[in-house]
Amino acid sequence: MISIILTILLFSLLVIFFKLFERFNVISLHAISINYLFAAGWGFVFAMQPFNIIDILDSKWIYHAMVIGCMFIFVFNLLALGTQKVGIAVATVANKMSLVIPVIFSLFFYASDTVNFMKIVGISLALAGVYFSSTEGGKLAFDKRYLWLIATIFFMQGVADITFNHAQETTVQPEEMETFFGALFLVAGLAGSIAALPKIISKQEKLKPSALLFGIMFGITNYLTLQFMFEALSTPGLEPSLVYPLVSMGVVLTSAIAGLVFFKEKLSLSNWFGIGLAVVAIATLAYAA
Repeated sequence: MISIILTILLFSLLVIFFKLFERFNVISLHAISINYLFAAGWGFVFAMQPFNIIDILDSKWIYHAMVIGCMFIFVFNLLALGTQKVGIAVATVANKMSLVIPVIFSLFFYASDTVNFMKIVGISLALAGVYFSSTEGGKLAFDKRYLWLIATIFFMQGVADITFNHAQETTVQPEEMETFFGALFLVAGLAGSIAALPKIISKQEKLKPSALLFGIMFGITNYLTLQFMFEALSTPGLEPSLVYPLVSMGVVLTSAIAGLVFFKEKLSLSNWFGIGLAVVAIATLAYAA
């Protein structure tokens, strides 16, 4: 249970970093790219078995790592923008409620998964939670120009989770986990660097020391989040179908409270009702698993 609590707190800290990027005028893409390069180095250093670049390129999971890495840099940058434009609570709910996408996917594509009443209720509550957490009086609680942002975070995080779960199920061996993480982090870092370089070279943007500092702090937090998540998944008596929902519930609540306490983000009763529905939805899906 300690691992679950630490995972929740560390992921919530990642979301807070996104708001700090804005406050300290840090370009999100720069800091997030540095974060992934740092986390990749950490993953390779602590890999459980010897490896080389040829082994990685010849691995069964290399294509998974490439796809997930590109999705990670894309989703994290959108999540950073989301926390800055629509608030921590709304962006986090959209991110964490995306778990309904792999649930729905598994119902259609995995023979071991079956439809039942509780799963239907859980999915319905999750979608309702996203609606109420982002609306007020039937209208969006934020500038409608950013509706695409919430929808994209929701969808892309769900697709990333599907791809990640598929890699775990089909291609990645337990002893390869650190190497796999290092590879996908490296892909994410390189993808972000390639995207950022043209503006840096043309001097439209400047790589600031603050981006390096935040990137390293973010990278440490990001890797530890993943490490404690896997410790939680390895804890006897804690099934993955319970760990993921518990972490999601904790992050939704903790992030909403952090936004209120540290950044004075105001939420209406409708928004709090939506957050409550999101928590109930996750609990329902955990029970139905």
